[in-house]
Amino acid sequence: MSATVLFVGAGDLAARCAAALSAGPAGPLAGARLVGLRRDVDALPPVFEGLAGDYADPAVAPRVAALAPDFVVTTFKPRGRDEAGYRRGFADAARYLAEGLAARPPRQLLLVSSTRVYAEKNGGWVDETSPLATRDTDPAAAQIVAAEDTLAAVAPVARLRCAGIYGGADGFLQRRVASGSLCPPTPVHYSNRIHRDDVGGFLAHLLAAAAGSSALAPACNVVDDLPVPQATVEAWLAEQLGVPESERRYDARALSRGHKRIRNRRLHESGYRLRYPDYRAGYAAALAAED
Repeated sequence: MSATVLFVGAGDLAARCAAALSAGPAGPLAGARLVGLRRDVDALPPVFEGLAGDYADPAVAPRVAALAPDFVVTTFKPRGRDEAGYRRGFADAARYLAEGLAARPPRQLLLVSSTRVYAEKNGGWVDETSPLATRDTDPAAAQIVAAEDTLAAVAPVARLRCAGIYGGADGFLQRRVASGSLCPPTPVHYSNRIHRDDVGGFLAHLLAAAAGSSALAPACNVVDDLPVPQATVEAWLAEQLGVPESERRYDARALSRGHKRIRNRRLHESGYRLRYPDYRAGYAAALAAED
């Protein structure tokens, strides 16, 4: 019998994961049943079977239990920018999902998390073993950590801690830089990112590995190979977009949560090869998609 893969919060990343699975060689997930849990199932690509529901509603638990998936991919989102919004979108949602999975835990769960969970705020280097934020230092991030811990208590979990996901043809950063609004070069503020195609590709890569009975790392930073000052990225984008020096204003709002440089050694050790290893490759593809 083919495996069942449940995508919780099935949106853009789930669609890209499914596309990567179908584009790869036939393997242990060939013919897998892909089920997408979301409120609007009509928006799912045809490859998915829809399961209508809100993952932030406790009523989702019995529906997940009835499905009894072999593999689960979660793509939670906050339901607000404050602690309460993160609690509902992450910690509460994870608790409801865990209730639905408790009777028959999946073989593997992939949790799309965030590099925001790391405590570092002063531009230092972090890896998957670095200290995590607490409710005292970052209440919203602590709700993501709580979601990670809740799901790890019921099934093997790979925490995919993603940096800023980008790749849209008309992304916010491109629009802001095109308007001439750039962040100032000092003080230096490091940034990390990952193209959305690489998130989807990495999800597919790990699903295939887990289906083939490979053990996955409990946490993995999903970032590209080049942490770089945000001002460097924006100056490069301004050049690509043809924004003259005379029209550039260094007035973008400063980022407020601190900054860090993130290592991705475990991603490479998994055998995954980044399609876009740095911001130049990724944004060049995004800009080309506009043409």
